[in-house]
Amino acid sequence: MVSKNQLKQILKLKHKKYRTRFGYFVAEGEKIVNDLINSSWHAQSLYSLEDNFHPKAIKIDFSVMKKISHLKTPSPVLGVFKITNKIKTKPSLLTIAIDKLIDPGNLGSIIRLCDWFGVDELVCSSDTVDCYNSKVIQSSMGSIARVRCNYQPNLDDYLKSLEKPIFGATLNGNSIYKKKLPLKAIYVFGNESNGISESINKILDEKITIPNKRLTNGANSLNVATSAAIFLSEIFR
Repeated sequence: MVSKNQLKQILKLKHKKYRTRFGYFVAEGEKIVNDLINSSWHAQSLYSLEDNFHPKAIKIDFSVMKKISHLKTPSPVLGVFKITNKIKTKPSLLTIAIDKLIDPGNLGSIIRLCDWFGVDELVCSSDTVDCYNSKVIQSSMGSIARVRCNYQPNLDDYLKSLEKPIFGATLNGNSIYKKKLPLKAIYVFGNESNGISESINKILDEKITIPNKRLTNGANSLNVATSAAIFLSEIFR
């Protein structure tokens, strides 16, 4: 059973202010929930449509799952997890930084990319979408369990303090295919519509672009997560 108070709390966790106030977030889907559990994230409560998902899980029917789900199409498993900043990260030569990203799907995809390429921490501006947003959790496909999102109120100052060359992914810059991208560096990806902010642009050592082979009447930009995938592939190639 899900009490009225539990139902209200779970639905409130759709909003960042309540995630911050209560210190919990919602994850949905068997793989995502299992990844969090297997990475020792504390589950306040677990709900499942099936028996024997987890000893702590409460079996509920689809009508109840539909009420508590944050998704348009409910998953068979939902968990409420405690927010933690205790993801263990080892010092890394490579830093991936995110500047004012607003689309949760893009952030989730970049978190997943970081996980794939072994990048344990993602540095984000404070006005980047919350990594505990349900859509971010969903699109990360469980990688949120292994990649720490480090939010910085003054991203430019923080990046300068790392004392590494800073490269920006931009529409106009030097071709990514004509430069060997160093591993010991910072790579910044900006807002979907406006790119990298002026304050970050001022501290870039170099602007790097993925050349558009169709010079006219073609796509005018790349999705930011797609750009991050190409950059990471080139860095580790």
